[in-house]
Order: sequence, then structure tokens, then C-alpha cells
Amino acid sequence: MFTGLIREIARVESFVGNKLTIKAKYLPKIGDSIAINGACLTVVSFGNGTFCVELSPESKDVLAIENYKNEVHIEPAMMMGDRFEGHIVQGHIDCIGTIKAIKSNGNSHDFFIELPKEYIKFVIPKGSITVDGVSLTVNDVTNNKSQFRLTIIPHTIENTLFKSYKINSKINIETDMFARYVYNIFSPKEENKSHMSWDDIDKIMAKY
Repeated sequence: MFTGLIREIARVESFVGNKLTIKAKYLPKIGDSIAINGACLTVVSFGNGTFCVELSPESKDVLAIENYKNEVHIEPAMMMGDRFEGHIVQGHIDCIGTIKAIKSNGNSHDFFIELPKEYIKFVIPKGSITVDGVSLTVNDVTNNKSQFRLTIIPHTIENTLFKSYKINSKINIETDMFARYVYNIFSPKEENKSHMSWDDIDKIMAKY
């Protein structure tokens, strides 16, 4: 389990076959879970200031694998008693998103990100989402374009890989765990049942 707060930007030493070797100030132990660009991976070995994780074929199919070079975000798994500041992140990537537009907005930048249409239903205005392991708040959602908008402040840009993202950059996306659970609970189980909107769910929750 993670929080979506990046520990540091580490450097990729090598990525050969299924083995990814990372050079970082933070050095985990063998068997530790660590999120690299948001994907939970297991440390299998370590060297002089480096550690190595192994990716399964499924992981390589799901992740924006072209980003596992040069610099990557890393976050160690939460420990009991750690301060909780982001949101609950599993480190299980749902899909790859594509940055479709970046617009300056005064002292911040708006990033418009497109998802495969089957995943946009899990993205909620003012809800949480994880982009390459970074916990962020969704501003709004455009369902007909399968896009959502993020507003990124200068501090986040300077201290994450957002500073290197460009139009058409691919990024790892993990939607909010609770949004997936709630959708699964209230989604129609039979074709003759109408689909519930998030407004319908809000009205139900307001009764309790």
C-alpha cells in the first residue's frame, strides 16, 4: 500500500530483460515492495547504491514501459504508523493514459489526459487519481472524450517528472480504489437495470 507521495526521483541504471536496476538514495531490502512510476514491484537484489526489481510479462504489457529509463519516481510501501498525506494507492496500474494537451493557467498548468474509454467511469471530479505514482486531484472529467483535467502547481512540476511530460507522453494510471469498489457495487448486474450515475450514488450516500 502506498500514498502517492514520491520519495525521490531515482535514476535507471539498466533495464535488461525483466530486470530493472535503480540507483537511488533510498535503499530498500530484498523482498520489499516499492512503487516505481506507480507500479508496485518487488526488490530481488541490491548492489553498490542500487537495487533491482523484476517485472513480469504482464507488468510489461500494462505499464508505459518506455518511461522506465533515465529518471523514475519511487515510493517505498507504507509502514504502520506512517503519516498519511496522499490517498490510498495500491500500486496496481489500471491502464496507460496519454497527455493530450498542456495549458498554462496563471501560476499552474492544466494537463488534459485521455484514458481508454472503459476506465473513464472510475474517474470522478474532485476525486483522487495516481499518475506515474503521483497522488493528484481530478478537476473535471469529459466523458465523451474520455479525458480528465489536472491542475499542477509549480512545486509538483519541479519535484516530479511532470516537468518532462509533453503532448502524447504515455503515463501509468491508477484510478481511485474506492471509485472502483463503489462502481462495482452499484453497477447494473442485469441488462434490464438502468445504469446509476455518480449523482445517484451521492443522493444515496447523503441519506446515511
